[in-house]
Amino acid sequence: MLRGFLMLAAFFGFTGVGLGAFAAHGLKNRLTPEYLAIFHTGVTYQLVHTLAMLGVALLATQIPGRLITWAGASFAIGILLFSGSLYLLTITGVSKLGIITPFGGLAFLIGWLFLGLAAWRLA
Repeated sequence: MLRGFLMLAAFFGFTGVGLGAFAAHGLKNRLTPEYLAIFHTGVTYQLVHTLAMLGVALLATQIPGRLITWAGASFAIGILLFSGSLYLLTITGVSKLGIITPFGGLAFLIGWLFLGLAAWRLA
């Protein structure tokens, strides 16, 4: 689990920085300011939850259990659904992709809930 979450964190961190640079330089003149802001939101949430996954990977070595695993998996699913849908929405212009975004947000919330429950059980 440690290796898997570390690999995912590295991948999401790498792609988050790359996508942020791509938006700032490659999409700056191609997207409306509104769509550029939406893309930026996807990058921000991706990078924040990449750090959360890194924390989960490190916690997994100290606090074994399903709650930590589920937290990391939820963060990964959240990145794919939330950020991924925002990237696709802005690049394709297909606004119906926004239907997917709340499911990613829900996955983020569930990940934080699992992390909180794991902390609660430490007592």
